[in-house]
Amino acid sequence: MKPSLNVIFVLGICNLLLIGSCTGKKATENAYPIEPVPFTSVHFTDQFWAPRLITNHEVTIPIAIEQSMLTGRIKNFEIAGGLKEGEFCSTYPFDDSDIYKIIEAAAYSLQSRPDPVLESRIDSLIYLIGQAQEEDGYLFTYRTIMGDNSHPWIGTRWEKVNELSHELYNLGHLYEAATAYFRATGKKELLDISVKSADLIADTFGWGKIEDYPGHQEIEIGLVKLFQVTGDKKYLDLAKFFLDIRGPGGEEYNQAHKKVVDQTEGVGHSVRATYMYAGMADIAALYRDESYIHAIRAIWEDIVHKKTYVTGGIGASGGNEGFGESYHLPNMSAYCETCASVGNIIWNYRMFLYDGDARYMDVLERTLYNAFLSGVSLTGDRFFYPNPLESYGQHERSKWFGCACCPPNLARTLPSLPGYVYAKTGTDIYINLFVDNTAHIDFRGTPVQIIQETDFPWEGNVGIIINPERKLKFNLRIRIPGWAREQAIPGDLYTFATPVGEPSLSVNGKTVQPKMENGYAIIRKTWKQGDTVKIEFPMDIRLLTADERVRDNREKVAVQWGPMVYCAEWPDTRDGHVLNLVFDREAAINTSFRPDLLNGVRVIGMQAAPAERTLSGEVLLKDPVEVTLIPYYAWNNRGAGEMMVWLPLSTGSVRPLPAPTIASRSRVSSDRMTKALIALNDQNEPKNSNDHTWPYFHWWPENNAWVWVQYDFEKPETVSGMRVYWFDDGPFGGCRIPETYELQYKKGSSWVPVTATSEYTITKDDWDELSFKPVTTNALRLRVRLPEEFSSGIHEWTVN
Repeated sequence: MKPSLNVIFVLGICNLLLIGSCTGKKATENAYPIEPVPFTSVHFTDQFWAPRLITNHEVTIPIAIEQSMLTGRIKNFEIAGGLKEGEFCSTYPFDDSDIYKIIEAAAYSLQSRPDPVLESRIDSLIYLIGQAQEEDGYLFTYRTIMGDNSHPWIGTRWEKVNELSHELYNLGHLYEAATAYFRATGKKELLDISVKSADLIADTFGWGKIEDYPGHQEIEIGLVKLFQVTGDKKYLDLAKFFLDIRGPGGEEYNQAHKKVVDQTEGVGHSVRATYMYAGMADIAALYRDESYIHAIRAIWEDIVHKKTYVTGGIGASGGNEGFGESYHLPNMSAYCETCASVGNIIWNYRMFLYDGDARYMDVLERTLYNAFLSGVSLTGDRFFYPNPLESYGQHERSKWFGCACCPPNLARTLPSLPGYVYAKTGTDIYINLFVDNTAHIDFRGTPVQIIQETDFPWEGNVGIIINPERKLKFNLRIRIPGWAREQAIPGDLYTFATPVGEPSLSVNGKTVQPKMENGYAIIRKTWKQGDTVKIEFPMDIRLLTADERVRDNREKVAVQWGPMVYCAEWPDTRDGHVLNLVFDREAAINTSFRPDLLNGVRVIGMQAAPAERTLSGEVLLKDPVEVTLIPYYAWNNRGAGEMMVWLPLSTGSVRPLPAPTIASRSRVSSDRMTKALIALNDQNEPKNSNDHTWPYFHWWPENNAWVWVQYDFEKPETVSGMRVYWFDDGPFGGCRIPETYELQYKKGSSWVPVTATSEYTITKDDWDELSFKPVTTNALRLRVRLPEEFSSGIHEWTVN
């Protein structure tokens, strides 16, 4: 017999991004060994995270609702429900999922900040979702509106679930939203919609039914949460089925190349991957299936030891929005999708809940303070999709995206963060993160209040006050972060180049040397009200180096303070350039807190010498200047411009300002005006046509057309030759070398083809050179014919 929903609700509220103290006995059997303290029991009072949670509630969530109205995402439900007429209004078949994530975000935020207006808006959205649901429980507005075979990703119902239809992906987010909103408000409407939908899925998919898997993992997580609320094990079994039926013989892109339990490496699309790994952790815990946990431990080590950026970001490649080869971690073309950071956070927390090892929290913390937080502006109304580690100004946060998965993902993650701070077992209370807060923890039936007093992450002093209702014996496990233990990151992908002191702990004023276990300092005692633990973490400026196999980071250092990675950004230099700076690691480094800058940040000062290239090809260094570094998460809040995380230490690793050539002094323009045009004359020669190390310009997604780029000279010049290096990201990308091209010069107000004295060649992975009869002109135009089915691009274009 199922426990009633009302009983489940009374039994407690879980952090729904976590798998924790689940509801009802049936749902807690074989759960994680460690139980999270729900975020509703932890109140942030700090100056770093608490204001961000307010901004998320007052700015980000309302903006997400507004943008969903403007882009037709909400109207899709109205049309599918017969309330309005028209065609599918937004861009992608998976746009339904954005509405579900917004509801989930609101649910978490409402539990901490009751808001009748927001709750009413969410109720209105839920009504529309119910109207859009078909009689048998099917819910997918694109097909309901447009019909079968109406999009290349969609065939008949369920036909392309393992490709790109996203039918099951959408439902995963629906189930997460439904369970969150039910627990936040007690309202069952969306939960009833989800149960009706999930019953259809359970009747349709399974052994002896449709034996297929979702092309984008997510429903596995949602089904587990639905099981935890309803106690109906068929949802849990269905989640396991979707994992067990996956592979072999499918695509590596969506992790279907092998059975999930046979996988040992992080491959393919990084968001799909981390959602799947999180789902596998749930199944490992709830079924006590060691094959699952064995697989994801191996995958975790592969990713953390070989494929993780120093910011905690994952996914090096934009082509597959995911993992590249081991140690392939380019900075400027780093993808590091914000959604992948969300997936990395929820996966690592599940790994901690299973293994109790601080290394997972180390990765979570690094991701949280850097790659994740970079995804949203300080004002809460601009967003990054990729989060690169280097930019020459081509990157800028956007108000919204056509594919808008990242903003609502940020919005649902931020209000859940208090749930990552504490956890417990029958004998232990864990302190995982350091934030000024007050928590109320039910420990074996006895209320325990824990207060943290700290200015972390700017300062390393943490005071912890323990207030149990009565004297109580338990182990307090305090995470000692890797950055305070000479471990930059688990494994040796990054190493501290500068030493640091040891953290110190005291209990009631007496220094203690607690036993360390799995990265936690364990203090065993009978606690009484007013007991105090004080920790002093060594907060020093740390320089990091990367494994030599990370080609882009050779002869460079990164800078870290506590868990925060720093960067150099254009507003903090005299001329707006940072990519041409060579830093002196031996010179004095200083730090100070700037309350007037970027909502208050600690800055770091270093010495660096600007580098310039001469016409002979040499690199000259000018006199050193002081450069201010800011936390990486805060970049691009003062406008677009140059930024870099990995700081060059030599002329061999820097990008000097270009030599004063005709091309470098020219004004660059095109029929497609983007900031990437700066790549054409930056004098950075690629290693091949698919080299993403240097900036490049492209016309994607345009194809089968004549296009152009143009140099306008400072003054009339006599020219007789040019070279061009084409960008081609085949076989997986959308650009190829062009069909043909033509060089023209400006004569009066007309464009005239040059008279070539050599052949027009079209070459991949090398320069094409063209000689022509000398002309005196003030501009050259390169006309390019794009292939019929592909676009094209240019790495470099020189003139002589």
